[in-house]
Amino acid sequence: MPAPATQRQPAPRFGIGEWYGRSFIKLSAIQRRDLAVKAINHGSDTTPLCPFKADGGACHKKGGVCSLRLYEAKASLPTGEWSATPVVGQEGDLRIVCPTRFQQNEIVFRKVALTVLGTDSAKTVGEVRFLQRVRNEPSTSAAAEQAEEETAREDVGNIDMVLLAPETDPLKWCALEIQAVYFSGERMGLLFEHLHDFPTDDLPFPDRTRRPDYRSSGPKRLMPQLQIKVPTLRRWGKKMAVVVDGAFFRNMGRMDTVKDLSNCDIAWFVVQFDEGTDPATLKIGEPEKQTLERAVEGLTGGEPVTLAEFEAKIRAKLGTGE
Repeated sequence: MPAPATQRQPAPRFGIGEWYGRSFIKLSAIQRRDLAVKAINHGSDTTPLCPFKADGGACHKKGGVCSLRLYEAKASLPTGEWSATPVVGQEGDLRIVCPTRFQQNEIVFRKVALTVLGTDSAKTVGEVRFLQRVRNEPSTSAAAEQAEEETAREDVGNIDMVLLAPETDPLKWCALEIQAVYFSGERMGLLFEHLHDFPTDDLPFPDRTRRPDYRSSGPKRLMPQLQIKVPTLRRWGKKMAVVVDGAFFRNMGRMDTVKDLSNCDIAWFVVQFDEGTDPATLKIGEPEKQTLERAVEGLTGGEPVTLAEFEAKIRAKLGTGE
């Protein structure tokens, strides 16, 4: 059905940046429709392998979306659909939504290990118990006491990943937190159907509004992790390395830095992309170094208004305006 002549061009929308490890904008129409089928049937025998996993296993993220990117509506098609073109500049940067994407060729691990531990051949150890809950209920017998000893300690928190310098005693290690961004908006399944049924070979404009949710990913998820783990790591004399992409880091508030690694609690390793390859190759520079307190301020992402401004907002909501 032809698009109405007065159809208004929609605002830019986020869509797929990388799909099952492939650049979305480099896929042909046939490849897009083929991956849409695989995404709709994710978990079947046809689920593609993940190119970023060290073990080469199948993609574990439902739908296979590695990253998002922002698209502009390019042209209204006779079918009533819109074709798309990727936004250029920083706004068009890829936004990683699957943590496994950061594992490409161990680029991140080698950089963090070299910077923090002085070696580029560190071993990675995942999911190490960090916090334990201990019940203080009294035991009434030796058997009950033994059972309590076995069950009282529950794993209530892990260090996601530890990088360990080989053959060191005492152990030389740092903690590593990898944070992708969540997204909000309509479910991705609708987008897969849209891509499968798109009537032309043009690059499809995303069907609905979706966006990276930096509030849920930063203040609500990452910040509590740092507040819980970093104080103990600091007492132990260990560092926390945090890996995010460039768009994530730019969406944080301003953070004062320290000059030397020895004075920081958290080292932020910020990933960029070389899209001259498919998949894009991760690039990572020197870290941004902060204390925990400054990092929390940055994740909060704002500063308080004045008392007068706050009370003016209260009066406005009450409708007094006084």
